Amino acid sequence: MRTVLQRVSRACVTVEGEVVGAIDRPGLLALVAATHDDTATDVATTARKIAELRILPGETSVADSGAAVLVVSQFTLYGETTKGRRPSWGRAAPGTVAEPLVEAVVADLRDRGIEVATGAFGAQMQVELVNEGPVTLIVDT
Repeated sequence: MRTVLQRVSRACVTVEGEVVGAIDRPGLLALVAATHDDTATDVATTARKIAELRILPGETSVADSGAAVLVVSQFTLYGETTKGRRPSWGRAAPGTVAEPLVEAVVADLRDRGIEVATGAFGAQMQVELVNEGPVTLIVDT
């Protein structure tokens, strides 16, 4: 799995003019993508990194601080751009594979007692955020 984590003071996702997920306090925006061979181990590692990386103010984590997380699926994180001008999406898992994996990350985070909001899988989304720091990290499993 590949995840882009951004430290935010707030973030929201809108689909067709309606807010479908939002965090209105400091936390993380997690853009999450799955590839073909991801497993439950990748899900667990991804959720652990989102929860435990000490990237919030005072070198705290989401788990330490009680911060919120907005998880948005984003297959384009596996876009291949080394050749030509048109990205290839072949490394991204198809929706039938990716959706349960992203949902499992969300479930793992919630099982840890973390407040989690989500986007809408497969939808055309507008993501708004205020990046704090800015702090942006890429996590690969």
